[in-house]
Amino acid sequence: MRLEVLADTSHVTRATPIVFVHGAWHAAWCWENFLPTFARAGYASYALSLRGHGASEGRDGLRWHSAAHGYVADVAQVVATIGAPPVLVGHSMGGYVVQKYLEANGAAAGVLLASIPASGVLRFALRYAAQHPWAFLKSQLTLNPWHLVATPALAHEAFFSANLPAEEVARHFTRLQPESYRMQLDAMFLDLPKPEKVQTPMLVLAAANDRVFMVAEEQATARAYGTDAVVFPHMAHDMMLERGWETVADRILVWLEERGM
Repeated sequence: MRLEVLADTSHVTRATPIVFVHGAWHAAWCWENFLPTFARAGYASYALSLRGHGASEGRDGLRWHSAAHGYVADVAQVVATIGAPPVLVGHSMGGYVVQKYLEANGAAAGVLLASIPASGVLRFALRYAAQHPWAFLKSQLTLNPWHLVATPALAHEAFFSANLPAEEVARHFTRLQPESYRMQLDAMFLDLPKPEKVQTPMLVLAAANDRVFMVAEEQATARAYGTDAVVFPHMAHDMMLERGWETVADRILVWLEERGM
């Protein structure tokens, strides 16, 4: 599989690389802030676009790509080319992919940003259906999750704080894309994460104003991995693009430093 991988290896002083895994409707571009920041901190930094996303192959078959299998295979492919066990940083759906990867593979560490919870996306689906019944119904009838974020207003509500300027929301919205319907099924009931199989140390980060996954869900996920969630106030779902993203990056860097990475 030909995958788009953005890399910054300009200031490598550390042995442990970092691989960033994007969430649904996004691609490698969403790490535009984190990639150079972690590179300047000495990490060889990589952001992949999962199959069917960004400039990666597989757009034609996107609807039925499995997050638990195909997307996990994409991460494994990138890790294999790096040559050292990386830190895996996953946002939202990318957090689900990281969790599934770590069930059968080791890594230096795992970081979950506003991740799909270990309990899956059913609670999100029910909340969304109650708030936006027509958009939800349309997404199910057409087997196309794009309808959940198909307007700037829906994307703004899902991903960003209310006070993010409209022009900034518009810039991000133009880069969003369709997502796999099979992914939704994987993360709802077909193949939920199995934290008991994961031996890798985990950092779980949550956003207090996240409208996709609630803080309580992220806290439960953290407990499943034997840790506590770190909650960032005044932030929404796209923690790596929100204003104040630097505080999120700094928290990850501190945690890695504490573990000698």
